[in-house]
Amino acid sequence: MSVLTSSNPVLSDSALGRLIDESGGAVRTNTATIPGVMQKTGICTILAVAAGAGAYALVPSLPWLPLAAGIGSLILSLVIGFALYFKPALAPIGAPLYSIVQGVFLGSLSFVLEGILASRGITATGGLALQAFIITGSVMVAMLMLHTFGIVRAGPRFTTVLAVVTGGLAVAMLASFVVSFFMPIPFMSLDAAFDGGKNAWIGLAINVGILFIASLWLLVDFAQIDEAVAAGAPKSMEWLLAFGLIVTLAWVYFEALKLAFRLAAMFGERK
Repeated sequence: MSVLTSSNPVLSDSALGRLIDESGGAVRTNTATIPGVMQKTGICTILAVAAGAGAYALVPSLPWLPLAAGIGSLILSLVIGFALYFKPALAPIGAPLYSIVQGVFLGSLSFVLEGILASRGITATGGLALQAFIITGSVMVAMLMLHTFGIVRAGPRFTTVLAVVTGGLAVAMLASFVVSFFMPIPFMSLDAAFDGGKNAWIGLAINVGILFIASLWLLVDFAQIDEAVAAGAPKSMEWLLAFGLIVTLAWVYFEALKLAFRLAAMFGERK
């Protein structure tokens, strides 16, 4: 079975093969469906939103939560990712757990960023969390339409090029993080958005570029879902495919949240 490589290494040919083996090879009965994947993705999304709302409400009384959530989400995400790679059958547990963990992190981060804006007398219309959610939803719908109507198809060449670009981006981001310990890189900092000028615009352009790259991975995920369903993947594969979508959507939301912050800092109304 040939399944496209996703942004998530859990969703690989070997992982799918292990899942089929664990299901006793029953690939043609009780198979995965697109509505089934969407339903499980919806469940994960609801869990993430609920966890995010809860974390947002708790930060005022638990000021240590954002830092703990950031460190915890990084560690737990890696643990869940590796666990599902080696044991894909754990996806019904791993996907919801990952959604909750990311929800707590992104919800607490939203509160922190809104607090930074408030300290400068800037108010984001509707709140950063809502703006980021709208951007993420819009991106999801746009990519789904591009895929559904065949305007853009994530074939092997598309996926390979996107993987190379993403890998280069990861290396560049890691390098800039290391360099920042020795010399400032103004346009990489969110604070640069408050100062305006060249650094603010460069930071905004980079943010939009990364959001665009993250959005393109949704096309790969959609194509992978189609291939898995067409190949008769087992019903349990739905949770694994939903996990892949949630990983990408969490990345899109993270970049959308930063974008909303930058736009508010640069163009928001000051009190």
